[in-house]
Amino acid sequence: GTDRVKELQEMLEFPFLCSNVRDTEWEEDVFEAISYFERGGIKVAVIGQAFPYTPIANPRYMMPNWSFGINEDNMKKRVADAQAAGADLIVLLSHNGFDVDRKLASRVDGIDVILTGHTHDALPAPVKVNNTLLIASGSHGKFVSRLDLQVDGKKVKDYSFRLIPVFSDVIEPDKEMTALVDKIRKPHEAEISRELGHTEDLLYRRGNFNGTFDDVICQALLQERDAEIAMSPGFRWGASLLPGQAITVDDVHHHTSITYPNVYRNEMTGEFLKVILEDVADNLFNTDPYYQQGGDMVRVGGMSYTIDINQKIGSRISNMTSLKDGKPIDPAKNYVVAGWASVNEGTEGPAAYDLVAQYIEREKVVKVPDNDTVKVIGA
Repeated sequence: GTDRVKELQEMLEFPFLCSNVRDTEWEEDVFEAISYFERGGIKVAVIGQAFPYTPIANPRYMMPNWSFGINEDNMKKRVADAQAAGADLIVLLSHNGFDVDRKLASRVDGIDVILTGHTHDALPAPVKVNNTLLIASGSHGKFVSRLDLQVDGKKVKDYSFRLIPVFSDVIEPDKEMTALVDKIRKPHEAEISRELGHTEDLLYRRGNFNGTFDDVICQALLQERDAEIAMSPGFRWGASLLPGQAITVDDVHHHTSITYPNVYRNEMTGEFLKVILEDVADNLFNTDPYYQQGGDMVRVGGMSYTIDINQKIGSRISNMTSLKDGKPIDPAKNYVVAGWASVNEGTEGPAAYDLVAQYIEREKVVKVPDNDTVKVIGA
């Protein structure tokens, strides 16, 4: 929540920039918007942009008095402020997501470079929109981007770029950082390193419609909560596990640790299930990037469906079928549904990481059959 964010901000030894976060009571900036520094005789302005859909994709009750949003007019003002302050180069450090930033660059002039995040894209070369260079460096420390710029007369005249892969087994760890990590982990080492079981298959999270670790989570939800249908958020984080690798408590937390982890068990009608799928699908496939919130499709267990990504909201999802009995999902029937990461206040149930750990510990060996429950049209 807001108090924890403020607490962490005070611990930082570098600027915390969010140009688009406002106090809804006083209509004032909550955080610093721009920071300046000099490199090679060039005055650089860095504008920060927080994830614009934070109160929608996350629990609103955790930040009730802050507003976010893309806010083009605000961005134009920040750029003008940086220009007035004499900046030779203007950089936007953004959590908008690549598609959103590509549209923003086409509509807001004066930004020289956008370092775009949120969608975890890794671009092998900069994408140029008008006079703006978009750089995306992937996620999980897999890459480091190097961008060299020749700036003259407050214009980028030339540039060179490299997307550099990070090979952890050939890079010597930083001793100071290693010591800090070891210190933080030490009190918890016995528990987080505890082996729960092993996997026979590659377990990964990243996929537009499913991933093998997502399948494990959904199976855990179905069994541990005695549900007919499971729904798991399409997060894009969590380290992959290789076939034969042990699964530790730490590994489970990589994929499931959030501050609203409770696994609910509720009844939902077939009609409402379709509404959920249609809503999430629109977050991904709306043709206007400003209506895309990033992430992947909600993962589903115990049910199959067809999605036509080129249709409009309300018409993308069809052929919803229960895997339990092979019958079509009845819009009027209630189904027992287990899910987690609900943004609703007061959600009750065990934490997802405890539930998944319990499931793996009982199974001992994790096997994930091929998942063909989602048929995609138009991809």
